[in-house]
Amino acid sequence: MALNLNTFVHTAGLLPGGFTGITLLIQEVFLKYLHFKIPFTVFYWGLNIVPALLCFHFVGKKFTILSIIAILTSGLFTDILPGLNVTDDILLCTIFGGILNGFSISLCLLAGATSGGTDFISIYVSEKTGRSIWNHIFIFNVVILAIFGLLFGWSRALYSIIFQFVSTQILNYLYKRYQKSTLLIISDKTDELVSVIRQVTGHDATLFTGKGCYQGAERKMLYTVVSSDEEDKLLRKIKETDPNAFVNILQTKMLKGNFIMKKQD
Repeated sequence: MALNLNTFVHTAGLLPGGFTGITLLIQEVFLKYLHFKIPFTVFYWGLNIVPALLCFHFVGKKFTILSIIAILTSGLFTDILPGLNVTDDILLCTIFGGILNGFSISLCLLAGATSGGTDFISIYVSEKTGRSIWNHIFIFNVVILAIFGLLFGWSRALYSIIFQFVSTQILNYLYKRYQKSTLLIISDKTDELVSVIRQVTGHDATLFTGKGCYQGAERKMLYTVVSSDEEDKLLRKIKETDPNAFVNILQTKMLKGNFIMKKQD
């Protein structure tokens, strides 16, 4: 994350989203109007205090501690690591910087932490609602970038919006904890498969009994909804238990009801 900031973001004069973007915006305001450069860590660490305390109380202690480690190290390395001379092309910096930004945030999330700032807020709201709000955070970032455009020019602001859009799409693709998948499983080993579903995901299933139209034989079908990040592991276990199982996986756009999420800690 630090190398990405110093290599692509600074080279193109971009403003990333979240508290990182707010910190860089404050730095630029101080530098332009007061001719004084403030270290990145001063504002970046300060802005993260309140969201960190919120997540410590409502999301989990381990999650917050790992996140604080990520915040401290990324802020420190941003101040001390030099950027790499890769390219001066603004569009290339925008696209590849956005890809690396989304990838680095995803690594934090997959490790049970976050990169701080608005990611803290995203996780807190997602834990409470069970829904991903990364696209809502993108809208918030666009507002920050609009302020940036008014102060420092629209060209850099518009490139920054592209950067943030690319980053958000990578994040949505790689991190699927708050996305849901519906599995319809036709099998003769439904009792064993219910145990597999409980073991892998902690969720249960509903059993339907019907008649196969081809042979006219009785068929049993399990219906279950799981987090999309558990989908591949569950599918492998299903095929190990019943290689002949017929599985239809559907993306669930909206879910109303009691869907229990595993705790972060």
